[in-house]
Amino acid sequence: MIAVLSLTLLGFFLGMRHATDPDHVIAVSTIVTRQPTVRGALLIGSLWGVGHTVTIVAVGGAIVLFTIVIPPRLGLSMEMAVALMLIVLGMWNLTGFLEQIRKLRPFGLGGAGRLHAHLRRHGDYIHSHPSGLESEQHGHDEHRHVAWADRRLGGLGFYQVLRPLLIGLVHGLAGSAAVALLVLALIKNPWWAIAYLVLFGVGTIAGMMLITAAIGAVFAYVSGRSSRVERYLRVASGLLSLGFGLFLVYQIGVVDGLITGHPGPTLTE
Repeated sequence: MIAVLSLTLLGFFLGMRHATDPDHVIAVSTIVTRQPTVRGALLIGSLWGVGHTVTIVAVGGAIVLFTIVIPPRLGLSMEMAVALMLIVLGMWNLTGFLEQIRKLRPFGLGGAGRLHAHLRRHGDYIHSHPSGLESEQHGHDEHRHVAWADRRLGGLGFYQVLRPLLIGLVHGLAGSAAVALLVLALIKNPWWAIAYLVLFGVGTIAGMMLITAAIGAVFAYVSGRSSRVERYLRVASGLLSLGFGLFLVYQIGVVDGLITGHPGPTLTE
């Protein structure tokens, strides 16, 4: 009993370590860069952790209680969803930056005498508008494809809440089978195994909150002193997310065989 209890409590600390996985940190970083406050970062980390825990407990618990077998193609498909999500998040950050550059371009094309730039915020999307004779006609139309959801849902706060929650759900879905099988190998009692999964999830929430708080503190410090450095950090996080997502697509699709048609052994073998 003591050994099982110790393993269950160990799940909390392993959950904290699990939060430091590169794909997790990169994904939340792309969101935290758009909420450069410690409070916002803590909220993002906790919501990601809740989403992750929900799927870990739900899917992992089903595997533990009903010995469900996850086909290899399905397991790889869930991991591919994480890779594609990282690509989307990276492009999301990079597109916002390129949109700012495009709006500032008239300064070097002879239009500087009639234009000046000012910033607007739509939800958590910050962009610049050129002000002048023509800006009233097309200023807001130019970025509508970049921040459509931010401008319509961001003001309500719902979109900011839903985004990290959904990302956590996807991450939990991709990793739940492996975590559940590890638990089965160590703890034979299914209810103790469920307790392990719950504490693992709580540890993941705590770990991700610490990570996002640290990232948020850095961005809050930087944004208060240099908006240019803040933009560069946002671009860096976007490039990192895009590059790592493309790497995972190759790894999962080609090396692991999801696209080539030769997936590895099942997750329950």
